[in-house]
Amino acid sequence: MRLRSAITGVLVLLTALTTGTVSAAADSPPSVLGGSGPYSAGYETTLRLSNHTIYRPNTLPANIKLPIVAWGNGACRADGTWFENILTEWASHGFLVIANGRPGGFGSTDSEMLIDSLDWAIAENSRVGSKYRGKIDTTKIAVMGQSCGGIETYEVADDPRITTTVLWNSGLLSDSQNNLLTRLYAPVAYFIGGPSDIAYENAMDDWGRLPAGLPAFMGNLDVGHFGTYDQPNGGEFGRVGGHWLKWQLKGDQASKAQFVGQGCGLCGTDWDVRQKNLS
Repeated sequence: MRLRSAITGVLVLLTALTTGTVSAAADSPPSVLGGSGPYSAGYETTLRLSNHTIYRPNTLPANIKLPIVAWGNGACRADGTWFENILTEWASHGFLVIANGRPGGFGSTDSEMLIDSLDWAIAENSRVGSKYRGKIDTTKIAVMGQSCGGIETYEVADDPRITTTVLWNSGLLSDSQNNLLTRLYAPVAYFIGGPSDIAYENAMDDWGRLPAGLPAFMGNLDVGHFGTYDQPNGGEFGRVGGHWLKWQLKGDQASKAQFVGQGCGLCGTDWDVRQKNLS
């Protein structure tokens, strides 16, 4: 039986607030943020989704459609550029990544903002006059978040449009929330910072309570609660998260091999790997 209390939730919030750098607000993509993928990426804002930050290839590719990735920040903080490095990295691999909060924003977010991201992207794909018209893959959607943003992710994970759910340094804070686990239906991944991560015990408890038959991956890298988000391109978390997205949302078989089987790409590395129902 897990031991959780309101104190744990306060610690998650307070520690999350001590990290990260606030970027200046922007109303159009910077000329270069980069990322390691084939598409140099940046971010923008739009009045049609005014409380969010949109990461995308600076030049929208003509030959691919962009799957949707909705992101909830740690501490449920409404700063859409707080996780700029890792979100830019994923956008550079051909994803439309939408973060809760404006660039350099403040205040708090909620789980409905993740749904707002999905609704906006799907509408833009068909809206006459939208630069995104016909360029978004509305059938491939990831919802994910870090720490408190992971709790937001759990709260919307039963949305039937979701292709995969991802928790970063996150786990439910109370047994009273366990009903959220029963609503998971899409393949789920956990990327946690090892035993020194304050979310570790909660995430591992959630892992043991997942619905039977649910495809699931658990990866622990001993880097603590703040992961590698502040490193160029999001560091190892950025690399591995990119592989999960490319497998789940683009069907990339080389990326799949990072997670599946006893000889998976992450197996036998610094990652502590667990798998359920993956094939």
